[in-house]
Amino acid sequence: MGQIYSDVSRSKWVRIQPTLTRSPEPTEETAADGAIDLDATNALLTKTLTALRAIAARHGDQLKTELGATDEKDQRVVDELFEEELDRRLREDDEFHRISDELMDEIELRFSLLTDGTVRRNKQGWPQSWSWETDDRETFIKTVTRFSSNHSSRFGCLLTPLVNGVRVSGAFLPAWNGGQQPKLVLLDGEGLGHTPKSVAAISTSLTRRIESTDAIVLVDNAVQPMQAAPVAAMKEMITSGSASKLLLVFTHFDEVKGDNLRNAADREQHVLASAENVLASIGEELGPFAERALRGRLKDACFFVGGIDEDLDAAKNPHKRTIGQMQALLAAINAIVEKPEPVLAKPVYDRMNLVLAVKNAAESFHDAWWPRLGLAYKPGVGKEHWKRIWALSRRLSTPGLGDEYDNLKPVADLRKQLQDRLYVLLQNPLRWDPAEPTDDAHKLRVFDGLANALSAKTLDLATRRVRAERMPEWQSAFNQSGRGSSYARASIIGERIYERAAPIPDVTPSPDRNSFLHEVAAVVESVCAEEGAALA
Repeated sequence: MGQIYSDVSRSKWVRIQPTLTRSPEPTEETAADGAIDLDATNALLTKTLTALRAIAARHGDQLKTELGATDEKDQRVVDELFEEELDRRLREDDEFHRISDELMDEIELRFSLLTDGTVRRNKQGWPQSWSWETDDRETFIKTVTRFSSNHSSRFGCLLTPLVNGVRVSGAFLPAWNGGQQPKLVLLDGEGLGHTPKSVAAISTSLTRRIESTDAIVLVDNAVQPMQAAPVAAMKEMITSGSASKLLLVFTHFDEVKGDNLRNAADREQHVLASAENVLASIGEELGPFAERALRGRLKDACFFVGGIDEDLDAAKNPHKRTIGQMQALLAAINAIVEKPEPVLAKPVYDRMNLVLAVKNAAESFHDAWWPRLGLAYKPGVGKEHWKRIWALSRRLSTPGLGDEYDNLKPVADLRKQLQDRLYVLLQNPLRWDPAEPTDDAHKLRVFDGLANALSAKTLDLATRRVRAERMPEWQSAFNQSGRGSSYARASIIGERIYERAAPIPDVTPSPDRNSFLHEVAAVVESVCAEEGAALA
């Protein structure tokens, strides 16, 4: 029996697609979609585009006259003022709100297609979740696509853009596993990115999920070089003390080809070469034990699969190899659950090194955020658009919303800087009691235990200092409007939030600096007490 539970939410902004088309030959799967009149939807979208152009022209012409700036060097400022003032006026325009309501009503009409199952609604009548179960696998697959598909034949009838998550439970049994059902709970999150652009930190929600899982399977494409996002994920696994839970799966292995790649072993080494390229840089940034931990996972916990979008057939050689890799992956997951024996030797750390670690973390946090806020200049780091900073302030000033906006992640950034610097500190104890382990694997196990215990506490500290204790400041930043509001908002975030949440320690004491140092020290001391280590 399969069960579906989908979370849906009302989106604030609506993307308008000018034309929705029907599939030329409707199938049984799309028969239920006939309840939606796409001709009426297209007519509404056409009318909406015309009305929006008229509203934009009306307000735009008036604003251009009022701003009246013609100097090109002031154009960026004029553009920013224009966008902000236009946004404010649209929010006060009755015609704009009428259009928004019509679009939301059209979106809500798609929920009428849910004839089976149970819909749970909020007090305003907006659907929050839908649950349904069946014993028919084919019907199950067809039904869940309404919440996950992006097929063109069903454009205009899908609920996919509104879905926050889908939870599925059932007796899912792979045919290639000899009749044995793996006892797994799979948590598949949002992809980490698909470009080589630098990724500073992963989201706090993913960090918390890492803490609660037994194994983390990092899936990457074997055909292309390893991008920044999976590298960031590997760094997170290392600094949070979760490297032993990391498993790497490279897909599209059947597409890795070359004249010098004569067999599967050659192709494996070719794929791993891209990962090897990042080991040295990770070692320089996070210390030798970080590089050693990652090298061990690349050696013992890598799996290579191909053709997994098809039904795997053990009679076919390419599929046979993939089946073997999948079975080895299942065995590796089961082995991770078994905890290793504890190490008796405990490290002792220098308290002064902790001060330096906090100072480096705060400096790196400021160095990353001041240019993005437009409060400083740094080559290669551009100022974020004012609207993105506004969106970030809205998120962090509203309880219940996330603590990030797109790649703007102040909580995750501060936590990452603290965790990275503390992980380097952990690898350099003053001494060991009663004696230093002779096996580096034993040392790494101790460091991972300390880092794992620190991970959740540094996240709680960053969340509290950046958001919970600064809620009035975030609300003040969000409420800024009118001329000069974008600079005022950036100043509030930089000087009244970040500067106080993560002040850089120096020779001049202050309440904020002292508080920050003492709180980080208290976290480290509590972890050392729990794990048997010490600060001297």
